Amino acid sequence: MEGDGVKGLACQKTMDGKASNGKAVPSCCLKAMACLPEEDAKCHSTVVSGWFSEPHSRSGKKGEAVYFNNPMWPGEAHSLKVEKVLFKDKSDYQEVLVFESATYGKVLVLDGIVQLTEKDEFAYQEMIAHLPLCSTPSPKNVLVVGGGDGGVLREISRHSSVEVIDICEIDKMVIDVSKKFFPELAVGFEDPRVQLHIGDAVEFLRKSPAGKYDAIIVDSSDPVGPAQALVEKPFFETLARALKPGGILCNMAESMWLHTHLIEDMISICRQTFKNVQYAWSSVPTYPSGVIGFVLCSTEGPAVDFKNPINPIEKLDGAMTYKREMKFYNSDMHRAAFALPTFLRREVASLLAS
Repeated sequence: MEGDGVKGLACQKTMDGKASNGKAVPSCCLKAMACLPEEDAKCHSTVVSGWFSEPHSRSGKKGEAVYFNNPMWPGEAHSLKVEKVLFKDKSDYQEVLVFESATYGKVLVLDGIVQLTEKDEFAYQEMIAHLPLCSTPSPKNVLVVGGGDGGVLREISRHSSVEVIDICEIDKMVIDVSKKFFPELAVGFEDPRVQLHIGDAVEFLRKSPAGKYDAIIVDSSDPVGPAQALVEKPFFETLARALKPGGILCNMAESMWLHTHLIEDMISICRQTFKNVQYAWSSVPTYPSGVIGFVLCSTEGPAVDFKNPINPIEKLDGAMTYKREMKFYNSDMHRAAFALPTFLRREVASLLAS
């Protein structure tokens, strides 16, 4: 989840506790609006906002433990102990940081927001890839938007029916860093079916033939900075155009505990473009609040039953052990991912129409 805090999120369009459509804004989003991202962002200059560090004084002695506030979840902080900073630089788009943590292995951070850790990355990568691909029979052409660490590619490669895996990543530094520090994810780039495109996804999709893809997976970061355009209606319309009839989109869709208003916005936009829209979620300990959601959509055409995998991973020859054994996803987890807690169904009214 990348970004410079809450600034730029859809929740920011609210000013007085009400959204532009007059609805009350959920408490989770009011909380996010209360921060001062410009001030909170100052913590980025240390190690990484929101995370525990052991800074060194000028004399070389260890200083006291310091906690840094992260504007993505104001008033609270998930902390990881930094053992060693392995890489830190700025690309044309964002600050890229890799450090060795005490308990989660190596950690990739973009603009102060954790993208993945070695310990729990599979929970996200496996779910965002197999929820859509196991919901369609024999997918052949797949596009990944973002996903420069290679983890989603690794998971797609388990599907032998897939013939072409296009990936469009805007930041080459993320790819290079992943290949150096996260080879167990970057192995996804080694599949000969992968075709890498460095550049803007919006422009890439505009040039893509209509109806090319069976599935598109948007492994984007939080909708700020270079990812802002990836949660707006024109982009979803472009995605729908690139999909075949009955084609599937899977898009990262924030945390139910922190951004229900943003989730509702995304689902409302998708319902204007796609025939079938569903929301699923997974547990990822190092993401804000420990969960992450996914919006799954299908275009007009053959009906798609997202909640019951028609292409179960267990029946694909060698898929469970390809490259490495699967650790999180299975058909039972697939079905369970669509079970939504009562508060979410109540706060996100559009989900009640599912």
